[in-house]
Amino acid sequence: MSLHPNFRELLDRLKHKKSPIGTLPVALARQYFDFYTPLCDIDPPPLPHVEDIEVPARDGTSLKARLYCYEQPNWWSPLPVLLYFHSGGFVFGRIETAEAQCRSLALEARCAVLSIDYRLAPEFRFPTAIDDALDSLIWVQRNAHALGLDPHRIAVGGESAGANLAAVTAVNARDLHIRLAMQLLVYPGLSRRHDLDSHLSYGEGYSLTIGLIRRLQKLYLRNAQDTDDWRFAPLDAALQPANGYGNLAPALFLSAQYDPLIDEQFLYANKLLDAGNSVHMCCYPGMIHGFFSMSRFVEAAAQARAEAGQSLRRAFRAIDG
Repeated sequence: MSLHPNFRELLDRLKHKKSPIGTLPVALARQYFDFYTPLCDIDPPPLPHVEDIEVPARDGTSLKARLYCYEQPNWWSPLPVLLYFHSGGFVFGRIETAEAQCRSLALEARCAVLSIDYRLAPEFRFPTAIDDALDSLIWVQRNAHALGLDPHRIAVGGESAGANLAAVTAVNARDLHIRLAMQLLVYPGLSRRHDLDSHLSYGEGYSLTIGLIRRLQKLYLRNAQDTDDWRFAPLDAALQPANGYGNLAPALFLSAQYDPLIDEQFLYANKLLDAGNSVHMCCYPGMIHGFFSMSRFVEAAAQARAEAGQSLRRAFRAIDG
């Protein structure tokens, strides 16, 4: 399918300009991202319970988090929970830039969503975000009852860089014997390579560019050796998790046809399948990287959120049963 006409018009307007995110200093680029990302999405739908909390990290730092609940949480009928990590290339983004997605997912999945404000590079480089994600999972499992959540029905998910965090957290959860209901991976980046077919075909002119990817990775990683760490590139890193990639939570990939990262996602999905995991991949035709957060532009964003919500509900019911 050809590029969606709404995205064609948007990209035509931008094709003679360099991406502000790719050229501005980090502080100004963050302001740009924080301002424009919510404008591309619907107004956040109302929920009966939204609560700001703090989650402790291993070094004593308190991470901001926001809990979105489909219904008022209670101890006698605890809600399943999706632990969610926002997009932004490990450098941009915060809880507020994922507000609409998290509220929509809570409604679609009839669950709670706990959105984590993990620490960003370059102030906090790899593997700080990875550690924050895992610490958040451990904390929510241990404190679920106090929040009216079910510690036995936890899923992890995220968008773009946040989906990378979710994928890595799913492996770490397995090694800690934490059973997850599902991993929701919305067009994650999973490779240290930049020469796959989709990189070459869609790495220019489709919003997310290879140049921007390289810049974000340079800001995120401490040194070249970090590219060998599976927690950065679970698809192809030289170093692999001790227990491999088997016995992981079922994975749902939501991908975009014109995403330079789509080949990474297909290859990682096959890697999980080869290891015996349950995997479902849904590619949205005519879409670009970022469409999940752009429901003002395309109906496919709402469709993808509905797909995610239905899959989460099935996964939570499977554990409940």
